[in-house]
Amino acid sequence: MAGVLPTIPTVPFPRRPPGRSGAWERARWWYESGLGWPTAPGTPLRLRTGVRFDVLDVPAGAGHAALARSAPGFPVALRAGRMLLLVAAGGADELPGLLDWLEWGSLTLDLRAIGAGGHVEAPLPPEPGPAGLPPTATDRDGSQGAAVWLRPPEPGGEVEASLPTLSALGGAGTAPDLARLVHTLATQCHRIRLSRTAR
Repeated sequence: MAGVLPTIPTVPFPRRPPGRSGAWERARWWYESGLGWPTAPGTPLRLRTGVRFDVLDVPAGAGHAALARSAPGFPVALRAGRMLLLVAAGGADELPGLLDWLEWGSLTLDLRAIGAGGHVEAPLPPEPGPAGLPPTATDRDGSQGAAVWLRPPEPGGEVEASLPTLSALGGAGTAPDLARLVHTLATQCHRIRLSRTAR
């Protein structure tokens, strides 16, 4: 047996538990493991758009007015006076044609879409609610520049099923209608634009 080295099994290093690496590492773990949403490397933590969802980016005032008239349930974040509404993946590609179809295409609106290949800043996950209750949305308004959840996604469910989509047109699905949401957002963005020019 001389000259034979014993084989030592290799054991992978243990994965770091999410609770010991700081708030952003816990956030990355929450998005990737809890929701299955891909993140971009580096800091600040960013979510990749166009994979599981796209984002409609509007002034916060227009977004609040639209949310008061739309179905609840889909995730919404605030950042620096802007509202980020998560919609079904592919919605960003549909936006220009949808605005034309809704007869908003000839106007310059403060309504942007972020789709495939894009990123948005990831808000910190919501604080856990009291025992037995869902997580609570933050009461911060996102005005200081950091993104915050107004309507957080809920891990454990299929978040994408609640996102506004074109497939809801004329259907009996539970997802909100993207065309109606875009029409309401465009109307509110136009009202804000008119109020600014009237001053």
